[in-house]
Amino acid sequence: MSLRRLALSIAVLLAVVAMVTAGFWQLHRLSERREHNAKVSDRGRLPAVEVQDLIEVGDDYEAGAELEFRTVQAVGVYEPGDQVLIRNRSYQGAAGYWVLTPLRLRSGSVVAVNRGWIPRGAEVPAGFAPPVGEVEVTGLVRSTVTAAGLQQPDPSNGVLAEMARPDLARLSQQLEAQLLPVYVQLQAQTPPPGELPVPVPAPDLGEGSHLAYAVQWFVFATIALVGYPLILRHQKRSSAETVDE
Repeated sequence: MSLRRLALSIAVLLAVVAMVTAGFWQLHRLSERREHNAKVSDRGRLPAVEVQDLIEVGDDYEAGAELEFRTVQAVGVYEPGDQVLIRNRSYQGAAGYWVLTPLRLRSGSVVAVNRGWIPRGAEVPAGFAPPVGEVEVTGLVRSTVTAAGLQQPDPSNGVLAEMARPDLARLSQQLEAQLLPVYVQLQAQTPPPGELPVPVPAPDLGEGSHLAYAVQWFVFATIALVGYPLILRHQKRSSAETVDE
């Protein structure tokens, strides 16, 4: 009986350690989320600049991470023949794509513009072609995204009509012009866009449920630490009363 109780005690202790660890992990995630939100807010308050004044062709693709969420403007002409769809993107629960369209700037270089979301099965570019002629785009700087971990990269050869992610290095392989190492997430455009594509929403600055989850894990750990000794005490009393009888 004592061995069984010892094993149960060890199991409860391990469970408490796991719950406390989970609670602190949620607090760590909350701290990361707050840091991210502060970065987005701080960069969003900076004045808008021309995207080619912020970063140049030939700069490292990784430089985009230090510029993400800056507000930029870009004036040029869309090149719909070179646009690609970024698959597996959702909007309000519906499956679809992002439309990534190269914009040739007045300088001659090109920046990719995420014009927004379209539903799966939509005709592109016929259904949602960009405006003809010069446009002015205002949006957020976003950095390139490459395959990580067990993710499969896009095929390295050929001209892709669809991609798994906005991998700018891969996109540049099928463009004749020089591509800036960041892309622009469209927020506004002159002339204004139609109903589709739907512009991708700005980053959510909420803190999520990390704090609530952390509190729950700590409460569960406290219940276990307080409740288990009380259960043992009750069992001991019951055993003693049985012996007296």
